[in-house]
Amino acid sequence: MECISVFDMLKIGVGPSSSHTLGPWRAAERWIKELKASHKFDTVEKITVDLYGSLSLTGKGHATDYAVLLGLSGADPETIPTQSIEAIIAAIKINKALSFNNEKILAFNPETDIVFNRKFLPFHANGMTFTATISGKKSRSTLYSIGGGFVVKEERKNSKKNKQIFSNTFPYPIRLGTELLAYCKDQNLSISDVVLENEKELRTPEKIDYEFHRIWNTMLECMYTGCHTEGNLPGGLNVRRRAFDTHKNLIGVSLYNNPQEWLESIRNTEVKFRQILKWVSCFALSVNEVNASLGRVVTAPTNGSAGVIPAVLMYYLVIENHEASFNEIKKFLLVAGEIGSIFKKGATISAAMGGCQAEIGVSAAMAAGALTELLGGTPDQVLIAAEIAMEHHLGLTCDPIGGLVQVPCIERNSMGAIKAIHAAELALDTDPINVKVPFDKVVNTMWETAKDMNNKYKETSTGGLAVNVALSDC
Repeated sequence: MECISVFDMLKIGVGPSSSHTLGPWRAAERWIKELKASHKFDTVEKITVDLYGSLSLTGKGHATDYAVLLGLSGADPETIPTQSIEAIIAAIKINKALSFNNEKILAFNPETDIVFNRKFLPFHANGMTFTATISGKKSRSTLYSIGGGFVVKEERKNSKKNKQIFSNTFPYPIRLGTELLAYCKDQNLSISDVVLENEKELRTPEKIDYEFHRIWNTMLECMYTGCHTEGNLPGGLNVRRRAFDTHKNLIGVSLYNNPQEWLESIRNTEVKFRQILKWVSCFALSVNEVNASLGRVVTAPTNGSAGVIPAVLMYYLVIENHEASFNEIKKFLLVAGEIGSIFKKGATISAAMGGCQAEIGVSAAMAAGALTELLGGTPDQVLIAAEIAMEHHLGLTCDPIGGLVQVPCIERNSMGAIKAIHAAELALDTDPINVKVPFDKVVNTMWETAKDMNNKYKETSTGGLAVNVALSDC
């Protein structure tokens, strides 16, 4: 059984897309490692990149070409100053050369050396082939970005035949929701406790806390940045940032100097129902506006759905529990990460494979379950909340206008966050004995729906809003 860490589901990276930006970026890094391992790197004379399927059809809008260039240049998506990205790309285009892994200069013309092939490779919708010319011969490697920043090679499909079995090191290996609940019952543990025991097999408690601090601080900084940045988003749609205006109306005359002081200030604002709705929407919008402008976000479980989890967690901190500490944040992220991993194992978190139900639907399920545990729900109720949230996203299409993660993607994060909170409240009032749709059934149903969905609704910008609303309309 594949062991997926919470930190695999919650990655720090650069927007606007985990599958189309972070994935190709990491794929380029992985290819460089392959070349070094085979002692070919130093003899490379020329490189080219072929993008296939969804990576090709929406790659320009998702900055896939930027991601490939940055990955080939040796930049790290977790640490690169995001304000420097445009300058790096401009230099490559002007000079028609890049510093391969920041070690050797190679001639490279992005207009001709990155090829957008509309055809799909059979293994996955997000395929890419890296080619190196060495002594006149071609060395190729094909990788796939399968959603959430995960990158694999086709050998994974035949892992048993090739004896490439994933190492099962977790004390509580989990593939299904029923298995997770069984561990909770047998060990008398909460879901977050079970997941934490698994994480301890991979990292020390100190390292776990360090990583969770890093993830939460990135989320908080992202919301803060989005709420304090005015103007239009890049890409040609001329989408105005809405988080700035909404935040300005909500925050009033509060004084603060940093994200943590800002959080405390929000706790002192008016909390009528309409204001709560607006705050949650504002948090979600702010994250995905930062994401759409090549800012740094936490993939949760994807970049396109990165706003749901921080928005719902922020709701808990500023509305539900003013005394909440890092311990509650940690529990929330542990539960959310595990729910996301179950969807990844049993279905998909790739919009190119499953439509937006695989992104916003999964993120809403993750957030709903995590919130339910913090609000005192039982493990059964946590999965009930996750099931409710996903059930009401089944069949959600991915049809970004112009291939940009802006319309309808940003608003969908706001809607997903609100649905997650509502799902948690419904679950808390539900007796598990009366549940008609088990969590594992909705995971399977999502995957069956994904397989039946027409490709034009799977992040190809060939159907839905993507064709009925033209760039000229914007």
